[in-house]
Amino acid sequence: MRLVFAGTPEPALPSLQRLIDSPRHDVVAVLTRPDAAAGRRGKPAPSPVAKLALEHDIPVLRPAKPNSDEFIAELSELAPDCCAVVAYGALLSERLLAVPRHGWINLHFSLLPAWRGAAPVQASLAAGDEVTGATTFLIEPALDSGPVYGVVTERVRDTDTAGDLLGRLADSGAALLESTMDGIAEGALTAVPQPADGVSLAPKITVESARVRWDLPAHVIDRQVRSVTPNPGAWTMIGELRVKVGPVAVDASADPLAPGEIRVERNAVLVGTGSQPVRLGQVQPPGKKLMNAADWARGARLEDSVRAS
Repeated sequence: MRLVFAGTPEPALPSLQRLIDSPRHDVVAVLTRPDAAAGRRGKPAPSPVAKLALEHDIPVLRPAKPNSDEFIAELSELAPDCCAVVAYGALLSERLLAVPRHGWINLHFSLLPAWRGAAPVQASLAAGDEVTGATTFLIEPALDSGPVYGVVTERVRDTDTAGDLLGRLADSGAALLESTMDGIAEGALTAVPQPADGVSLAPKITVESARVRWDLPAHVIDRQVRSVTPNPGAWTMIGELRVKVGPVAVDASADPLAPGEIRVERNAVLVGTGSQPVRLGQVQPPGKKLMNAADWARGARLEDSVRAS
């Protein structure tokens, strides 16, 4: 089939690469978000998907308004049979969805109808799901509600961060997307409506929602921190310093601490929660790189009265 691939960040790269390598499909163009500021100087840079497409001499489309009449006409001239979507990052109008005869097929990183929205992997980790996965479905105007072509499952590991889990799903999801494209080309796949029960939402993670709440139980904090690692990163105030926090370890054997209370030991920094204390792993003070929490605490010379909040 003639395909247009729509995607922007790194998790979309395995899918794009598989479709480029597929002998059964021809990626005639890539649709991605406009170049965005990157690096310390803030110079505009192409998205990861745009970079990969350019390496393969595939035309890159970067419309600021993908639902405009001009872009709909441009896409229509390409005459794609189908558009494959992985984390493109923009809503698509009904007129745009109607251009390819087989529609727009999205790879979503959850087992729909669970975790519809922008941050399904983060939501799954924060909720403590034991199993998650990826789904290919036909895009409709409503959010992630279209009929499903296929799924792949993935067990969530106890130490998974959002980056870890998303990396595995990006790879297994890429194989699912390719097989979905193959099945559509053969006329062998029929999309099945999503069940009405089990719908949950995964809105975009905000910086404020990544702030650690030390009054919560330790196991909830552990999941919350891992769910926003590496991006946007969990954070807390320690005194007057805003400090990023890496994954923590629940320490059931440690002496009790009040929520937010800090105890610096020779080789560890413990913080009290709503249940057991947790040991901080790595922290990132303002303007510095990630470092071992105990090393940072020794250099920072924290006062006994300082708390995490």
